[in-house]
Amino acid sequence: MEQIIKHFTDNDLYTFTCMYYIIQTYPRAEVQYTFYDRNNTVYPDGFADLLREQMEYMKDVTITEDEIQYMLSKCYYLPKWFIDVFLRGFRFNPNELEISQDAENHLHVTVKGKWYSAIIWEMPILSCVSELMHILNGDSKKYDLETERQRVREKTEYIFGNGLVLGDMGTRRRFSFNHHKMVLEEMKNVYESKKWPGFFTGTSNVWFAKELNLNALGTMSHQIISFEETVSSVFEVNHSVMEKWAEVYNGDLGLYLYDCFGDHVFFNNFSKKMAMLFSGLRVDSGNEEEQIDKIVAKYKDLGINPLNKQVIFSNGLSIKRAIEIKDYCKDKVQASFGVGTFLTCDLGSDNESIRPMNIVVKLTGARITETREWHDCVKLSCDKGKTLGNSAKCSYLQSVIG
Repeated sequence: MEQIIKHFTDNDLYTFTCMYYIIQTYPRAEVQYTFYDRNNTVYPDGFADLLREQMEYMKDVTITEDEIQYMLSKCYYLPKWFIDVFLRGFRFNPNELEISQDAENHLHVTVKGKWYSAIIWEMPILSCVSELMHILNGDSKKYDLETERQRVREKTEYIFGNGLVLGDMGTRRRFSFNHHKMVLEEMKNVYESKKWPGFFTGTSNVWFAKELNLNALGTMSHQIISFEETVSSVFEVNHSVMEKWAEVYNGDLGLYLYDCFGDHVFFNNFSKKMAMLFSGLRVDSGNEEEQIDKIVAKYKDLGINPLNKQVIFSNGLSIKRAIEIKDYCKDKVQASFGVGTFLTCDLGSDNESIRPMNIVVKLTGARITETREWHDCVKLSCDKGKTLGNSAKCSYLQSVIG
Protein backbone atom coordinates (compact mmCIF):
# COMPACT_ATOMS: atom_id res chain seq x y z
CA MET A 1 0.00 0.00 0.00
CA GLU A 2 1.17 3.56 -0.68
CA GLN A 3 3.26 5.18 2.04
CA ILE A 4 1.08 7.38 4.28
CA ILE A 5 3.60 9.49 6.21
CA LYS A 6 6.26 10.99 3.98
CA HIS A 7 7.45 13.97 6.02
CA PHE A 8 9.52 13.92 9.21
CA THR A 9 7.60 16.86 10.71
CA ASP A 10 4.17 15.41 9.90
CA ASN A 11 3.97 15.16 13.66
CA ASP A 12 2.72 17.24 16.57
CA LEU A 13 4.99 19.96 17.89
CA TYR A 14 4.85 18.56 21.42
CA THR A 15 6.70 15.47 20.20
CA PHE A 16 9.75 17.63 19.57
CA THR A 17 9.40 19.87 22.62
CA CYS A 18 9.03 16.80 24.87
CA MET A 19 11.93 15.10 23.09
CA TYR A 20 14.23 18.00 23.91
CA TYR A 21 12.97 18.07 27.51
CA ILE A 22 13.76 14.35 27.82
CA ILE A 23 17.30 14.79 26.51
CA GLN A 24 17.87 17.53 29.08
CA THR A 25 16.34 15.73 32.07
CA TYR A 26 16.34 11.93 31.55
CA PRO A 27 18.64 11.18 28.60
CA ARG A 28 19.18 7.55 29.65
CA ALA A 29 15.52 6.79 30.38
CA GLU A 30 13.89 3.78 28.76
CA VAL A 31 10.14 3.46 28.29
CA GLN A 32 7.29 1.39 26.96
CA TYR A 33 4.25 2.80 25.17
CA THR A 34 1.00 0.90 24.63
CA PHE A 35 -1.70 1.40 21.99
CA TYR A 36 -5.27 1.55 23.30
CA ASP A 37 -8.47 1.36 21.26
CA ARG A 38 -11.19 2.67 23.54
CA ASN A 39 -13.89 1.30 21.19
CA ASN A 40 -12.39 -2.21 21.27
CA THR A 41 -12.43 -2.25 17.48
CA VAL A 42 -12.25 -5.51 15.57
CA TYR A 43 -9.72 -4.86 12.81
CA PRO A 44 -9.72 -6.50 9.37
CA ASP A 45 -7.61 -9.59 8.78
CA GLY A 46 -4.03 -8.63 8.00
CA PHE A 47 -4.30 -5.13 9.45
CA ALA A 48 -1.24 -5.61 11.65
CA ASP A 49 0.81 -6.48 8.54
CA LEU A 50 -0.38 -3.33 6.76
CA LEU A 51 0.51 -1.22 9.78
CA ARG A 52 3.92 -2.86 10.06
CA GLU A 53 4.51 -2.02 6.39
CA GLN A 54 3.77 1.65 7.09
CA MET A 55 6.05 1.69 10.10
CA GLU A 56 8.88 0.12 8.08
CA TYR A 57 8.58 2.98 5.59
CA MET A 58 9.41 5.37 8.43
CA LYS A 59 13.08 4.34 8.61
CA ASP A 60 13.65 6.26 5.37
CA VAL A 61 11.75 9.38 6.51
CA THR A 62 14.34 11.98 7.51
CA ILE A 63 14.17 15.68 8.19
CA THR A 64 14.81 17.86 5.13
CA GLU A 65 16.77 21.07 4.89
CA ASP A 66 13.51 22.92 4.37
CA GLU A 67 12.08 21.51 7.60
CA ILE A 68 15.27 22.30 9.49
CA GLN A 69 15.26 25.91 8.35
CA TYR A 70 11.58 26.28 9.27
CA MET A 71 12.14 24.96 12.79
CA LEU A 72 15.24 27.10 13.25
CA SER A 73 13.25 30.21 12.31
CA LYS A 74 10.00 29.44 14.18
CA CYS A 75 10.83 27.15 17.09
CA TYR A 76 13.00 29.69 18.90
CA TYR A 77 12.68 27.83 22.22
CA LEU A 78 14.57 24.81 20.80
CA PRO A 79 18.35 25.26 20.52
CA LYS A 80 20.09 25.15 17.16
CA TRP A 81 22.09 22.01 18.00
CA PHE A 82 18.92 20.06 18.75
CA ILE A 83 17.35 20.90 15.38
CA ASP A 84 20.40 21.13 13.13
CA VAL A 85 22.41 18.28 14.64
CA PHE A 86 20.19 15.94 16.66
CA LEU A 87 17.07 15.98 14.46
CA ARG A 88 19.17 16.05 11.30
CA GLY A 89 20.81 12.81 12.36
CA PHE A 90 17.71 11.17 13.88
CA ARG A 91 16.36 7.96 12.30
CA PHE A 92 13.14 6.13 13.05
CA ASN A 93 13.84 2.63 14.36
CA PRO A 94 10.99 0.20 13.50
CA ASN A 95 12.68 -2.43 15.68
CA GLU A 96 11.30 -0.51 18.67
CA LEU A 97 7.77 -1.63 17.69
CA GLU A 98 5.81 -4.83 18.24
CA ILE A 99 2.60 -5.05 16.20
CA SER A 100 0.10 -7.93 16.23
CA GLN A 101 -3.55 -8.97 16.19
CA ASP A 102 -5.10 -11.45 18.59
CA ALA A 103 -7.58 -14.23 17.83
CA GLU A 104 -10.46 -11.73 17.92
CA ASN A 105 -8.55 -9.38 15.57
CA HIS A 106 -7.99 -6.68 18.17
CA LEU A 107 -4.87 -4.65 17.43
CA HIS A 108 -1.88 -4.65 19.78
CA VAL A 109 1.03 -2.24 19.44
CA THR A 110 3.85 -1.57 21.87
CA VAL A 111 6.89 0.67 21.56
CA LYS A 112 9.96 0.06 23.69
CA GLY A 113 13.28 1.88 23.65
CA LYS A 114 15.15 4.96 24.79
CA TRP A 115 12.58 7.59 25.73
CA TYR A 116 13.98 10.32 23.49
CA SER A 117 13.68 7.93 20.53
CA ALA A 118 10.49 6.01 21.29
CA ILE A 119 8.47 9.19 21.81
CA ILE A 120 8.40 9.98 18.10
CA TRP A 121 6.21 6.96 17.25
CA GLU A 122 2.92 8.12 18.80
CA MET A 123 1.66 10.24 15.91
CA PRO A 124 2.78 7.94 13.08
CA ILE A 125 1.08 4.96 14.73
CA LEU A 126 -2.18 6.77 15.41
CA SER A 127 -2.50 8.64 12.12
CA CYS A 128 -1.63 5.51 10.13
CA VAL A 129 -4.09 3.31 12.04
CA SER A 130 -6.80 5.90 11.46
CA GLU A 131 -6.11 6.43 7.76
CA LEU A 132 -5.66 2.73 7.05
CA MET A 133 -9.04 1.94 8.59
CA HIS A 134 -10.76 4.61 6.53
CA ILE A 135 -9.06 3.25 3.39
CA LEU A 136 -10.09 -0.34 4.12
CA ASN A 137 -13.64 0.74 4.93
CA GLY A 138 -13.88 2.47 1.55
CA ASP A 139 -14.75 5.74 3.27
CA SER A 140 -13.22 7.90 0.52
CA LYS A 141 -16.07 6.80 -1.74
CA LYS A 142 -18.71 7.90 0.77
CA TYR A 143 -18.24 11.64 0.52
CA ASP A 144 -17.82 14.39 -2.07
CA LEU A 145 -14.68 16.51 -1.77
CA GLU A 146 -16.29 19.76 -2.90
CA THR A 147 -19.19 19.25 -0.52
CA GLU A 148 -16.72 18.80 2.31
CA ARG A 149 -14.79 21.91 1.27
CA GLN A 150 -17.99 23.90 1.55
CA ARG A 151 -18.76 22.35 4.94
CA VAL A 152 -15.31 23.36 6.18
CA ARG A 153 -15.82 26.92 4.96
CA GLU A 154 -19.19 27.15 6.69
CA LYS A 155 -17.78 25.60 9.87
CA THR A 156 -14.89 28.07 9.85
CA GLU A 157 -17.27 31.00 9.50
CA TYR A 158 -19.27 29.60 12.41
CA ILE A 159 -16.11 29.14 14.53
CA PHE A 160 -14.60 32.57 14.09
CA GLY A 161 -17.91 34.37 13.69
CA ASN A 162 -18.72 33.20 17.22
CA GLY A 163 -15.46 34.60 18.55
CA LEU A 164 -13.59 31.38 19.23
CA VAL A 165 -9.83 31.46 19.64
CA LEU A 166 -9.08 28.05 18.14
CA GLY A 167 -6.41 25.86 16.56
CA ASP A 168 -6.17 22.41 15.00
CA MET A 169 -4.95 19.44 17.06
CA GLY A 170 -6.25 16.69 14.79
CA THR A 171 -3.22 14.82 13.50
CA ARG A 172 -3.66 11.62 15.48
CA ARG A 173 -7.20 10.68 14.45
CA ARG A 174 -7.51 12.38 11.08
CA PHE A 175 -9.44 10.99 8.13
CA SER A 176 -6.35 11.23 5.94
CA PHE A 177 -3.29 13.37 5.30
CA ASN A 178 -4.91 14.95 2.23
CA HIS A 179 -8.16 15.66 4.06
CA HIS A 180 -6.23 17.25 6.91
CA LYS A 181 -4.44 19.48 4.41
CA MET A 182 -7.69 20.49 2.76
CA VAL A 183 -9.28 21.40 6.10
CA LEU A 184 -6.39 23.65 7.09
CA GLU A 185 -6.21 25.29 3.65
CA GLU A 186 -9.90 26.14 3.70
CA MET A 187 -9.79 27.35 7.30
CA LYS A 188 -6.88 29.63 6.51
CA ASN A 189 -8.55 31.00 3.36
CA VAL A 190 -11.80 31.78 5.15
CA TYR A 191 -10.04 33.24 8.18
CA GLU A 192 -7.91 35.55 6.04
CA SER A 193 -10.87 36.64 3.90
CA LYS A 194 -12.12 39.19 6.46
CA LYS A 195 -11.80 40.44 10.02
CA TRP A 196 -13.44 37.99 12.43
CA PRO A 197 -14.29 38.27 16.14
CA GLY A 198 -12.37 35.01 16.69
CA PHE A 199 -8.74 34.10 16.08
CA PHE A 200 -7.10 31.18 14.23
CA THR A 201 -4.18 30.13 16.42
CA GLY A 202 -2.69 27.58 14.00
CA THR A 203 -2.04 23.83 14.01
CA SER A 204 -0.18 21.36 16.18
CA ASN A 205 1.18 19.68 13.02
CA VAL A 206 4.65 21.07 12.25
CA TRP A 207 4.61 20.09 8.56
CA PHE A 208 1.32 21.84 7.85
CA ALA A 209 2.38 24.85 9.90
CA LYS A 210 5.42 25.14 7.62
CA GLU A 211 3.59 24.50 4.36
CA LEU A 212 0.64 26.80 5.06
CA ASN A 213 2.48 29.49 7.04
CA LEU A 214 0.51 28.84 10.22
CA ASN A 215 1.59 29.02 13.83
CA ALA A 216 2.82 25.68 15.23
CA LEU A 217 1.01 24.86 18.49
CA GLY A 218 2.14 22.67 21.35
CA THR A 219 3.91 22.38 24.69
CA MET A 220 3.79 19.10 26.62
CA SER A 221 1.86 15.84 26.88
CA HIS A 222 0.69 13.72 29.82
CA GLN A 223 3.63 11.35 29.50
CA ILE A 224 5.98 13.92 31.05
CA ILE A 225 3.94 13.94 34.27
CA SER A 226 3.22 10.20 34.13
CA PHE A 227 6.95 9.43 33.95
CA GLU A 228 7.81 11.86 36.74
CA GLU A 229 5.44 10.08 39.13
CA THR A 230 7.83 7.12 39.05
CA VAL A 231 10.54 9.47 40.34
CA SER A 232 8.59 11.90 42.57
CA SER A 233 5.68 11.47 44.96
CA VAL A 234 2.26 11.68 43.32
CA PHE A 235 1.55 14.68 45.54
CA GLU A 236 4.65 16.54 44.32
CA VAL A 237 4.77 15.35 40.73
CA ASN A 238 3.23 18.45 39.15
CA HIS A 239 5.49 20.84 41.04
CA SER A 240 8.53 18.76 40.07
CA VAL A 241 7.61 18.81 36.39
CA MET A 242 6.87 22.53 36.44
CA GLU A 243 10.27 23.23 38.00
CA LYS A 244 12.08 21.10 35.43
CA TRP A 245 10.04 22.33 32.46
CA ALA A 246 10.63 25.96 33.41
CA GLU A 247 14.34 25.28 33.79
CA VAL A 248 14.62 23.58 30.39
CA TYR A 249 12.59 26.20 28.53
CA ASN A 250 13.55 29.25 30.56
CA GLY A 251 9.93 30.33 30.94
CA ASP A 252 8.82 29.64 27.34
CA LEU A 253 6.06 27.14 26.48
CA GLY A 254 4.24 28.03 29.67
CA LEU A 255 0.91 26.23 29.26
CA TYR A 256 0.74 23.42 31.81
CA LEU A 257 -1.29 20.23 31.34
CA TYR A 258 -2.41 19.59 34.90
CA ASP A 259 -4.88 16.69 35.01
CA CYS A 260 -2.64 13.61 34.74
CA PHE A 261 -3.37 12.65 38.35
CA GLY A 262 -6.58 14.61 38.77
CA ASP A 263 -7.16 18.23 39.69
CA HIS A 264 -7.09 17.72 43.48
CA VAL A 265 -3.41 16.75 43.44
CA PHE A 266 -2.52 19.64 41.15
CA PHE A 267 -4.33 22.46 42.92
CA ASN A 268 -3.06 21.32 46.33
CA ASN A 269 0.53 22.26 45.45
CA PHE A 270 0.11 24.80 42.64
CA SER A 271 2.38 27.47 44.08
CA LYS A 272 2.28 31.20 43.45
CA LYS A 273 5.75 31.02 41.92
CA MET A 274 4.57 28.54 39.30
CA ALA A 275 1.28 30.34 38.79
CA MET A 276 3.24 33.48 37.99
CA LEU A 277 5.83 31.71 35.85
CA PHE A 278 3.42 29.69 33.69
CA SER A 279 1.17 31.62 31.33
CA GLY A 280 -1.79 29.32 31.83
CA LEU A 281 -3.27 25.84 32.03
CA ARG A 282 -4.72 23.23 29.67
CA VAL A 283 -8.00 21.50 30.52
CA ASP A 284 -8.11 18.03 28.95
CA SER A 285 -10.62 16.21 31.15
CA GLY A 286 -13.45 16.78 33.59
CA ASN A 287 -16.41 19.13 33.34
CA GLU A 288 -15.07 22.33 31.84
CA GLU A 289 -17.29 24.69 33.85
CA GLU A 290 -16.24 23.01 37.09
CA GLN A 291 -12.60 23.20 36.08
CA ILE A 292 -12.91 26.90 35.22
CA ASP A 293 -14.38 27.62 38.64
CA LYS A 294 -11.54 25.76 40.34
CA ILE A 295 -8.90 27.51 38.23
CA VAL A 296 -10.36 30.96 38.89
CA ALA A 297 -10.66 30.27 42.62
CA LYS A 298 -7.06 29.03 42.83
CA TYR A 299 -5.61 32.03 40.98
CA LYS A 300 -7.59 34.41 43.17
CA ASP A 301 -6.48 32.55 46.31
CA LEU A 302 -2.88 33.09 45.14
CA GLY A 303 -3.52 36.81 44.62
CA ILE A 304 -3.38 36.56 40.82
CA ASN A 305 -5.91 38.04 38.43
CA PRO A 306 -7.23 35.04 36.41
CA LEU A 307 -8.11 37.37 33.53
CA ASN A 308 -4.38 37.63 32.89
CA LYS A 309 -4.10 33.85 32.44
CA GLN A 310 -4.84 31.67 29.43
CA VAL A 311 -6.80 28.43 29.69
CA ILE A 312 -6.85 26.14 26.68
CA PHE A 313 -9.55 23.48 26.35
CA SER A 314 -8.86 20.29 24.39
CA ASN A 315 -11.07 17.48 25.67
CA GLY A 316 -12.69 16.09 22.50
CA LEU A 317 -14.68 19.25 21.92
CA SER A 318 -17.32 19.90 19.30
CA ILE A 319 -17.58 23.45 18.01
CA LYS A 320 -20.93 23.94 19.71
CA ARG A 321 -19.49 22.82 23.03
CA ALA A 322 -16.47 25.11 22.60
CA ILE A 323 -18.80 28.09 22.16
CA GLU A 324 -20.63 27.18 25.38
CA ILE A 325 -17.34 27.04 27.27
CA LYS A 326 -16.16 30.31 25.72
CA ASP A 327 -19.31 32.05 26.90
CA TYR A 328 -18.86 30.64 30.42
CA CYS A 329 -15.28 31.93 30.51
CA LYS A 330 -16.28 35.53 29.80
CA ASP A 331 -14.86 37.88 32.43
CA LYS A 332 -13.14 34.91 34.11
CA VAL A 333 -10.10 33.77 32.06
CA GLN A 334 -8.67 34.03 28.54
CA ALA A 335 -10.17 31.00 26.80
CA SER A 336 -8.73 29.26 23.75
CA PHE A 337 -9.40 25.88 22.18
CA GLY A 338 -7.61 22.96 20.57
CA VAL A 339 -9.95 20.86 18.44
CA GLY A 340 -9.03 17.63 16.69
CA THR A 341 -11.57 15.09 15.51
CA PHE A 342 -14.28 17.69 14.89
CA LEU A 343 -11.99 19.31 12.35
CA THR A 344 -9.98 16.52 10.73
CA CYS A 345 -12.42 13.59 10.84
CA ASP A 346 -15.85 15.22 10.73
CA LEU A 347 -17.48 14.40 7.43
CA GLY A 348 -21.01 15.59 7.89
CA SER A 349 -24.36 14.26 9.03
CA ASP A 350 -24.90 12.47 5.71
CA ASN A 351 -21.85 10.29 6.35
CA GLU A 352 -22.80 8.59 9.60
CA SER A 353 -20.98 5.44 8.51
CA ILE A 354 -17.68 7.37 8.64
CA ARG A 355 -16.74 7.35 12.30
CA PRO A 356 -13.57 8.76 13.84
CA MET A 357 -11.51 6.27 15.79
CA ASN A 358 -11.04 6.50 19.54
CA ILE A 359 -7.40 5.50 19.83
CA VAL A 360 -4.44 6.63 21.91
CA VAL A 361 -0.82 5.66 22.58
CA LYS A 362 0.15 6.07 26.23
CA LEU A 363 3.27 5.64 28.35
CA THR A 364 2.84 2.45 30.40
CA GLY A 365 6.33 1.63 31.68
CA ALA A 366 9.59 3.42 32.42
CA ARG A 367 12.97 3.32 34.12
CA ILE A 368 15.30 6.28 34.52
CA THR A 369 18.36 4.42 33.24
CA GLU A 370 19.07 1.08 31.56
CA THR A 371 20.38 -0.28 34.88
CA ARG A 372 17.35 0.57 37.04
CA GLU A 373 14.10 -1.27 37.69
CA TRP A 374 10.99 -0.81 35.57
CA HIS A 375 7.92 0.97 36.96
CA ASP A 376 4.35 1.12 35.72
CA CYS A 377 3.27 4.50 34.35
CA VAL A 378 -0.40 5.45 34.62
CA LYS A 379 -2.75 8.31 33.87
CA LEU A 380 -5.73 8.96 36.12
CA SER A 381 -7.31 12.08 34.58
CA CYS A 382 -10.57 13.73 35.67
CA ASP A 383 -12.58 11.44 33.36
CA LYS A 384 -12.98 7.79 34.29
CA GLY A 385 -12.85 6.80 30.63
CA LYS A 386 -9.40 8.33 30.31
CA THR A 387 -7.79 6.40 33.17
CA LEU A 388 -5.14 4.15 31.62
CA GLY A 389 -2.38 1.86 32.82
CA ASN A 390 -1.88 -0.87 35.41
CA SER A 391 -5.25 -1.20 37.13
CA ALA A 392 -3.80 -2.13 40.53
CA LYS A 393 -1.56 0.94 40.55
CA CYS A 394 -4.43 3.16 39.38
CA SER A 395 -6.62 1.87 42.21
CA TYR A 396 -3.84 2.37 44.74
CA LEU A 397 -3.13 5.95 43.67
CA GLN A 398 -6.85 6.76 43.63
CA SER A 399 -7.15 5.47 47.19
CA VAL A 400 -4.16 7.55 48.25
CA ILE A 401 -5.21 10.84 46.68
CA GLY A 402 -8.93 10.42 47.32
